[in-house]
Amino acid sequence: MILLEAAKRGVSQDTDENTETPVLGIDQEGFGCRRHDVCLSLRSPAWSTDAVHQSVDLTGATLSPRITALADPDRTPSGHRLAWLASGEDGDPLGSAFLRVFTREGQEHLSELQVNVHPAERRRHVGSQLLDAAVTAAREADRRSMVAQADAGTPGDHFLAARGFRKVLTLTYARLALHGPDSGKAGEVDAIVAAPHPGYTLVSWQGTVPDELARTFADSRRAMDDMPMDDTDYGVVAWDVEQVLAAAKAVADRGELLTTVAAVDASDGSIAGFSELVVPGDGKGDALHYGTGVLPEHRGRGLARWMKAEAIRLARHAHPDLGGLVTDTADSNTHMRRINDALGYVPTHQALEYQLDL
Repeated sequence: MILLEAAKRGVSQDTDENTETPVLGIDQEGFGCRRHDVCLSLRSPAWSTDAVHQSVDLTGATLSPRITALADPDRTPSGHRLAWLASGEDGDPLGSAFLRVFTREGQEHLSELQVNVHPAERRRHVGSQLLDAAVTAAREADRRSMVAQADAGTPGDHFLAARGFRKVLTLTYARLALHGPDSGKAGEVDAIVAAPHPGYTLVSWQGTVPDELARTFADSRRAMDDMPMDDTDYGVVAWDVEQVLAAAKAVADRGELLTTVAAVDASDGSIAGFSELVVPGDGKGDALHYGTGVLPEHRGRGLARWMKAEAIRLARHAHPDLGGLVTDTADSNTHMRRINDALGYVPTHQALEYQLDL
């Protein structure tokens, strides 16, 4: 399978404190399909057949394989997505491509790509034709950059490099086992949570942020503004209460469970930092760390480790069937990587963020 996932997880902050960035293409709107051979969600009722266009290339000739363009009927203030399905003469799906077009302030220049091709269809130009369709659409939408992600050393990695994308970021994925011989740091995590942090208190909530914290939580999202993205043309996202509520709703609409831990400044009740964890709806498998951030004026006090330890503790108690917690961190973010190591996260693999300058 060639899988180019335009997702960005867990990129962390500077040497003083950290920000773990949320998934670019999945967390806010649920865009993109996860690791399937062919993205069969294109056949979902959400993709209306009224949106299917005739499959022709730019010269008007019928493509082989057939490339069918679809449009997502759901548009949000932060963006929308386009999709293409590659199929054979018998109509069987061979591959798919998603292009997310961002429209929120600060990212109007950006698009992200995900391509999936069945292993049996590699080297038959299926991926190339899907990519060509997505690039054309991105340019028509006046995008400046297209990003895509692939695991290091995979066919997707080689495909992107061969098609003119340049590597702009390296991410290391790590997993904390909640059971078994590798889960022996539970006592240490509890001790971190119990340790006092003068001037701050921890709060947590499930799903949507409480009304009384909504404004300060939205303001705290600026902790992500200086996250290390190396050469990625990511932009700076401006958050408001409406976007915060929409993000939580998107997770709930997918049937997943969002837990947020926040450090509150006791002097004025404002949120100094936050850490988000998304758990599968059935409480099984692995949960994903989304955003973790500490505002610049509150860094250097150990708040990131404190909040993340509390997220681990809550996950253990609330979801006993959960297997582990997964995070990913930019290689350039040594501070957050040290926190993950100290909490017991074990590196599993690396992913590469690629960018095509349009």
